[in-house]
Amino acid sequence: MNGILNWNVDPVIFMITDSFPLKYYGALFACGLLLGYYIVRSIYKKEHLSLDNLDSLLVYVIVGTILGARLGHCFFYEPAYFLQHPIEILLPIQKVAGVYKFVGYQGLASHGGSIGVLIAMILYCRKYKVKFLWILDKMAIGVPVTGAFIRFGNFMNSEIYGKPTNGNWGVVFERDDMIPRHPTQLYEAFAYLLIFGIVLYLYKSKNIRKSDGLIFGYFLTLMFVARFIIEFFKENQESFENNMIINMGQILSIPFILIGVALIIWKSKKV
Repeated sequence: MNGILNWNVDPVIFMITDSFPLKYYGALFACGLLLGYYIVRSIYKKEHLSLDNLDSLLVYVIVGTILGARLGHCFFYEPAYFLQHPIEILLPIQKVAGVYKFVGYQGLASHGGSIGVLIAMILYCRKYKVKFLWILDKMAIGVPVTGAFIRFGNFMNSEIYGKPTNGNWGVVFERDDMIPRHPTQLYEAFAYLLIFGIVLYLYKSKNIRKSDGLIFGYFLTLMFVARFIIEFFKENQESFENNMIINMGQILSIPFILIGVALIIWKSKKV
């Protein structure tokens, strides 16, 4: 039985103007952010918390995610190129045949996005006098859903796919080659949805919920262990990773895992 899926979906939904496309990736990215926000908002309502400044939280998260993810890609994966083309770091343009053209952001790194969100939350907590670990516990419930939607967007883009399956199953991303590959975007997406269910289950425990940072610790550990494992099935994003024992995504996951485990050990003592 042949288990091969041939995938050749146009990543562009439609053209808003002659030079500005609406892509599945951007649409799913935005939907994921909004859905994550509404999950956090529903938690606030359930706990009868004030919704004041919650819209500001969304703005901080969006800016932190996009800015962090962009800078992460530029400096973790292609520092040499972007140091020579600094204008392309923050602007969605690229010089083609001596002329700058709109190409969208060609590269966003999830680890950079995670760092960006954490920095944004520090700034948010300082401004609005909110406990840092307390707000991270709330966000930990919505973030996996956002991450899943982003990976669905990667699948629609036929990017960040896996290594060849070497069998009669897998997904053929026809826009790149005709080789059946691991659909690692879907592996990650469904792993994140499973993590969402686990974290939501943990949230329902009053003992766990009262220890600020414990839910976030479980979230970090589960999220980045999943990422570390799935990276074994994923094609390296850059050629310099080919000579590494573990790739850049795995290296960047290790600190998050260690922080998550440390939070679990520290905060479990208070349950």
